[in-house]
Amino acid sequence: MIHYPTKILMAFGCTFEPEGDEFFEWLMRNGYPELGALSQTIQGDTKAKDWLMEHGFPHLAAIDSVIDKEPKAEEWLIKNHFEVNLAFAKAINRDDDAIEWLAKKELQVFIILADKIRKYLDDKYLNFHKIHF
Repeated sequence: MIHYPTKILMAFGCTFEPEGDEFFEWLMRNGYPELGALSQTIQGDTKAKDWLMEHGFPHLAAIDSVIDKEPKAEEWLIKNHFEVNLAFAKAINRDDDAIEWLAKKELQVFIILADKIRKYLDDKYLNFHKIHF
């Protein structure tokens, strides 16, 4: 993920906000469908994850798998030298070592994105106003 310009990564991060559909559409129309699919994957869309795998982006699909704490995904990212993707996924899960590693590598954008995504996921799964009884 380090090859994306910061502006594009921030647009990806905005897909996790209430007006995120506009940013998602922008990514899709402007040559970044893989980031749109990653956003949808993290938000729970299994078809988007399948799309990532089918279109040559297993390193992005693995981010979601690490967030879901699937150990084989972590091993795959390490084996294939996607350390930033691994640290990013772990940072989303609030792993202090991963956050510190990103900071030392001066990759603060991923710390900001991780925080934004974690807030989205916490709100999605933990907001008692959204629980159906």
